[in-house]
Amino acid sequence: MPANTLTTQHIPVMPTEVLEALRPHPGGRYIDGTAGGGGHLTLLLEQSSPDSRVLAIDADPQALARIAERLKEALAAGRLVLAHGNFARLWSIAGEAGFQQVDGLLLDLGLSSDQLAERARGFSFVGDGPLDMRFDPTAPTTAADLLNALSETELADLIWRYGEERRSRQIARRIVQARSRQPITRTMELAQLVAAGVPGHPGGIHPATRTFQALRIAVNDELKHLEEALPQAVNLLRPGGRLAIISFHSLEDRIVKRYLQTEARGCICPPHTPVCICGHQAHVRFITPHPLLASPAEQQHNPRARSAKLRVAERLEVREP
Repeated sequence: MPANTLTTQHIPVMPTEVLEALRPHPGGRYIDGTAGGGGHLTLLLEQSSPDSRVLAIDADPQALARIAERLKEALAAGRLVLAHGNFARLWSIAGEAGFQQVDGLLLDLGLSSDQLAERARGFSFVGDGPLDMRFDPTAPTTAADLLNALSETELADLIWRYGEERRSRQIARRIVQARSRQPITRTMELAQLVAAGVPGHPGGIHPATRTFQALRIAVNDELKHLEEALPQAVNLLRPGGRLAIISFHSLEDRIVKRYLQTEARGCICPPHTPVCICGHQAHVRFITPHPLLASPAEQQHNPRARSAKLRVAERLEVREP
């Protein structure tokens, strides 16, 4: 691995708010389920020294390599444990590492700046690169695979569903016309194709932004993995343990909000049911009734924070019926 891949340019989003939410302390046990650039992870280790332990999970082996280099002292001391995998397997990964009944668990659902900056990963159209977009390079399907295999209707539906792109049908049509001449394999090629004849979105974002988002979500099955990870995350917490989740677009935030709302309620029977038959108990309580947003100062310093939403819940002690 080239030496420059061991450095990071990632700036963690809402670091103060995350620390206040998770309340790291000496002797605690914590999980960073999306370690990424390692910014939040470093703060967790610092704030919970000298004898806490933190499990860092990431689907990207390059992210873990950077963390291993930067935090080699914590790794050598046994305070830091690294695990390669997707947070959809959170329960089994944590179990294998000996992390259960933890004091805090963080899921930062955004891309790291390191991933965006590396052209060969294909996440960004700022510079040209292959249309890859896989968090885990061992995964079988790339963005180019989807782009050149799906039908026009399937592409339009994907771009609409995951990108919330109003011009999805027009974009899908242009993609299919272009690939009939030759396969689309490069990020700039796709960005120029999408942008041609398509006006920019409000706020000045590039016309291809939503299409790239949709492809990335589809390639990595992000929403399904998030749905699978949430109950595992709650079950890993000890009573009083905290779950903090940072989302960056409405699709993710909607899933997080609805799941936590359900888990914060007792009975979830339909309204017309005269007597509770579900037996459901509340498993969490909201620490943040409304999502926390980055401060104006942070948004100016770190533009990635502008769309971030932080939701926090605390595990309740649940007695068996």
